[in-house]
Amino acid sequence: MHRLSGLAKEAGCQRESKEAALRFVASLVAGQPPPPPGPARPHPRLLGRVGLARRWSSAAKASAVKVEEKPAREKILTLESMNPQVKAVEYAVRGPIVLKAGEIEKELRKGIKKPFTEVIKANIGDAHAMGQRPITFLRQVVALCTYPDLLDSPSFPEDSKERARRILQDCGGNSLGSYSASQGVNCIREDVAAYIERRDGGVPADPDNIYLTTGASDGIATILKILVSGGGRSRTGVMIPIPQYPLYSAAISELDAIQVNYYLDEENCWALDVDELRRSLNEAKAYCNPKVLCIINPGNPTGQVQSRKCIEDVIHFAWEEKLFLLADEVYQDNVYSESCEFNSFKKILYEMGPDYSSNVELASFHSTSKGYMGECGYRGGYMEVINLHPDIKGQLVKLLSVRLCPPVSGQAAMDIVVNPPVPGEESYAQFVKEKESVLNNLAKKAKLTEDMFNQVPGIHCNPLQGALYAFPRIFIPSKAIETAKAHKMAPDMFYCMKLLEETGICVVPGSGFGQREGTYHFRMTILPPVEKLKILLEKVKDFHIKFLKEYS
Repeated sequence: MHRLSGLAKEAGCQRESKEAALRFVASLVAGQPPPPPGPARPHPRLLGRVGLARRWSSAAKASAVKVEEKPAREKILTLESMNPQVKAVEYAVRGPIVLKAGEIEKELRKGIKKPFTEVIKANIGDAHAMGQRPITFLRQVVALCTYPDLLDSPSFPEDSKERARRILQDCGGNSLGSYSASQGVNCIREDVAAYIERRDGGVPADPDNIYLTTGASDGIATILKILVSGGGRSRTGVMIPIPQYPLYSAAISELDAIQVNYYLDEENCWALDVDELRRSLNEAKAYCNPKVLCIINPGNPTGQVQSRKCIEDVIHFAWEEKLFLLADEVYQDNVYSESCEFNSFKKILYEMGPDYSSNVELASFHSTSKGYMGECGYRGGYMEVINLHPDIKGQLVKLLSVRLCPPVSGQAAMDIVVNPPVPGEESYAQFVKEKESVLNNLAKKAKLTEDMFNQVPGIHCNPLQGALYAFPRIFIPSKAIETAKAHKMAPDMFYCMKLLEETGICVVPGSGFGQREGTYHFRMTILPPVEKLKILLEKVKDFHIKFLKEYS
């Protein structure tokens, strides 16, 4: 444009105006006939410069054409080139049904009419998202640790300040913002060990065996990572319950280990049967090396609480078959049935005598996310690992050091779970009141859910002894099964998708957790407030009856 303006300036002295000169020069550069001339022709030198401009314009056009013809650079990372183990990972709790729920929420916000006004996400155990109030004392201590200037405030009780000061003294620079040791803040590990001793009636716990983690999931994945080895028939097999929490199948897929299923007994309240463990193990020996046995107690998604006798049988089986035990005990505070009580695997292991307590390798897991706390977002947790070979202990610490440390705020939250107010302290009465309120409310909702499901034709729900979920069995007519196949869906996925689209209720199909062939279930959390839970259950009842009529 600057070249054209310069040429136009020269042309302007020969033509009527600068605007006319611009039109004249532009037409020459474009190779078009010039506008009708005025009284005088342009200067010869101008025509020479226009020729140069025309050649420059032609070169630019040719260059532009050359760029457009260049093939697009191929992406390095594609579905074909990505890690196949990551592609194999599936996590039903946040799978397709949850993505669909998100789409429906967006449509509701845009004013698109639905047969409902909100999506109720009953797919995940996220207590605070469902309206549960935080435990005051836990939040007070974490707030004080996060903003130490509040230690001078009279608004906080002294027992919360004492705990915050103790945690901060063990943090670099007295700040929650500093890295901790890879194994976790030392005083918090000491508090975890003291908690385990109290919980287990004096069974000793060593802080050196405690590893603070980013939620229980981080600990489980880490232990599995260090356990998996071999190839072919010697590849590590990991025994998991069916139904299972999808973290296990996802971690096994990511590590390219071998998943070995054992089935819980639905007809016997989802009990764990050692004969079923033995069947599963013996069959797996033909194609892998089973060396890990995972137990979820209380159960997720099934809600059963293992009896003491069952735990003893499992420990004996692990000792006999030389299996490494993983005990997922994150729901240890969530026991509702009066006929049940929580027993830790660590406690029973020690009570079985030194042949077991000195030899069976055991990793136990706990978290801030469940129980009465429901602090999912802090990602606090711990694992206790006992009877580990000294050389492996060093390897475990090395592996943990790669991720530097778990979130220190989550570690602080975990400390309050294991070191709550005690009788005689200022915050004790309020803490106990809040804790009991949450747990009593959950027990009430567990019974309500069980009773209402069992009143619906074609739905059967085992007693919800513990944890945060119902896992009812649903009858799906053969016509609905055929329709699901036509849509390339699992029958219970088809059922749950229809439930979502017609009622706004989001639950997870049982196929995402595993189930015996020919049976169908869904998992639903009992966390919504009582009144909303009643509405939810009534909607499921109405939908199921309508579904049976439609596909009979």
